[in-house]
Amino acid sequence: MATLSVKPGQRFTLPDWHTNSHLTSADAERQRSASHQVRQEGRALRNETDNQAKWDEHDNQTRLAERISSVNRWKETLDKCLADIDAEIDALAKVKEAAERALQAKNLPLDVSIECLTLRESRRAIDLVRDLVGEELHQEVKVINKAKRELQQRVHEAFEQLCLLQEARQQLSCDHQRKVEALEIDRVCLSLNVSSPNISFKVNPTRVPDGSTAPDEWEQNSQCNKEHAEAEMKASTELREATLLAIAQTNNELEAQRVATEFALRKRIRDLERAYDELKWQEQKTLEEIPEMEEDIRRLEEDLRRKMQDLKVAHTRLETRMYRPNMERCRDQVQYGLTDEVHQLEGAIRALKQKLAESQDALDALYRQLHRIQTDMGCKANSLLLDNKCLDSRRKLVVPAEKFVPELDAFNRTTNRPLSPPKNGQLEAA
Repeated sequence: MATLSVKPGQRFTLPDWHTNSHLTSADAERQRSASHQVRQEGRALRNETDNQAKWDEHDNQTRLAERISSVNRWKETLDKCLADIDAEIDALAKVKEAAERALQAKNLPLDVSIECLTLRESRRAIDLVRDLVGEELHQEVKVINKAKRELQQRVHEAFEQLCLLQEARQQLSCDHQRKVEALEIDRVCLSLNVSSPNISFKVNPTRVPDGSTAPDEWEQNSQCNKEHAEAEMKASTELREATLLAIAQTNNELEAQRVATEFALRKRIRDLERAYDELKWQEQKTLEEIPEMEEDIRRLEEDLRRKMQDLKVAHTRLETRMYRPNMERCRDQVQYGLTDEVHQLEGAIRALKQKLAESQDALDALYRQLHRIQTDMGCKANSLLLDNKCLDSRRKLVVPAEKFVPELDAFNRTTNRPLSPPKNGQLEAA
């Protein structure tokens, strides 16, 4: 017969059993209700957070797109501004080079003017005169120096303006480069999604980075860079116009002065040629007058010798008649006639001697005048040679240097007149 190994446990009553069942069922109902509530709240939360996340992502996508568009607009504006400032720098550099070439081109006219002034310092005697040509040459030197100073000032201003333009361009270039980098970063951000391989958690991503600026400050910075560049371009444009005007004005002034100087120089050459022709004519007439004067002097001398012989005869007759005997030495008509003849001959001799002295003085004066004429002709010939050399030298101002060939024999080319040497003994007598 089998036996129990342990003593049976506590025995519950049937009501306890029913109560336990009821409690268990009630707890199950309560837990299911709580679970349902949690599930509903979880679903609502998932829907809410999912919608919020989607809308936040959509809004940020939109903001990124708008930011990219805004940055891109400024990038395009800066692109255009950079292109404009590059064109202005190139234009100003070309104008600066043109001003430097114009400044360099003023050296030749200045050298020519100084050369002409130096040549004309070799004029001699009375031809070393302060004439219109000298005044125009000095005025030309002043005009050239003034033009050089003005062009040098323009070149200096252009250089400084180029530095300012380069500085403004550097600011624009840096701003442009920063916007390019910002565009690349924002476009990368715009392309990110949950499937992107390079997404990860970051340490304190919501921190405010150092050097952050407000949108207004960002906008103002780019606007200031753009306005600064535009202001420098406007100043550069005005400087270019002023420089081109200065180049044209200085060229016109120098050309007008060159024309005035060459007009005065050609007029001076014509005056010298007329003076040389007048002296040549005077020399010819003087050379014609000298033989006639010499012939008249010779005749005066012959006439004087004849009068001296006549006077000797009259003196001899009077002296001889002094030896008539006694009463024969009367003062007859012969005595009176011989005495009158002596007086007349002595007066004639004195007049002839005086006239001979005057004629000799006149001949000496003719020789001196001939010497002066020939000396003046030499001065005029020298002045013509120098002024024609000046005229030939000034051809370099209108003829290209590679085509310039100096004219030979500048004086003979103009005057083509050899100087007549004085006759032998003329200068010695003078």
